[in-house]
Amino acid sequence: MMEKARTMKDMQQEVDRYISQFKEGYFPPMELLARLTEELGELAREVQNVHGMKKKKPTEAEKSMEEELGDLFFVLICFANSSGIDMDRALATVMEKFSTRDRDRWTKIGEE
Repeated sequence: MMEKARTMKDMQQEVDRYISQFKEGYFPPMELLARLTEELGELAREVQNVHGMKKKKPTEAEKSMEEELGDLFFVLICFANSSGIDMDRALATVMEKFSTRDRDRWTKIGEE
């Protein structure tokens, strides 16, 4: 049986259920921003290791880009939830902006 794909709303609710079980709740916005920055740095390190010239030292922990993207996404959802932001609506707004403002900015496949 195939698993039903989770929606962004499902993911935001899942994170909220997880965070809501702790007295501390969501971190304050500045702490979440620091955490986002930290997780982005860890993702950058993995990308550098896989695709860049600066490979990891044998003493550095082995992690995957998938794991680091997951960490970044989790904190991003925490930030959205703590700020009352609907990520579906946020993405729809951005996609509308790119679809109109940047519609002719890039070369479309088949238009070379």
